[in-house]
Amino acid sequence: MSPKQSYRIIYAPIIRDHLRTIDKKYYSLIRDTIAERLAHEPQNENRNRKPLKRTVFDEATWELRFGPENVFRVFYDVHVSEHEVHILAIGTKERDQLYVGGEEIDL
Repeated sequence: MSPKQSYRIIYAPIIRDHLRTIDKKYYSLIRDTIAERLAHEPQNENRNRKPLKRTVFDEATWELRFGPENVFRVFYDVHVSEHEVHILAIGTKERDQLYVGGEEIDL
């Protein structure tokens, strides 16, 4: 794969439920950030993107942090051979608690 080739972003159907608990004013930020940071080299680790120590949300192996005070969390998996990034969960982090779809999640 050439460095310029984009990964296709695929959202799990459950993401709609996750977004319902997030203020609508952040929807474009979430969409744009996912497209910007995960369309190219989604497996490059940096300060706000890291591999998870264990798989969560069925297959998620990576986490992306962003937004005001890094409040948003996107959990995803990369299918390199298909050039796809599967977004499996979107949540918010408040202090030491992670919320996805309005439910507290233990990682």
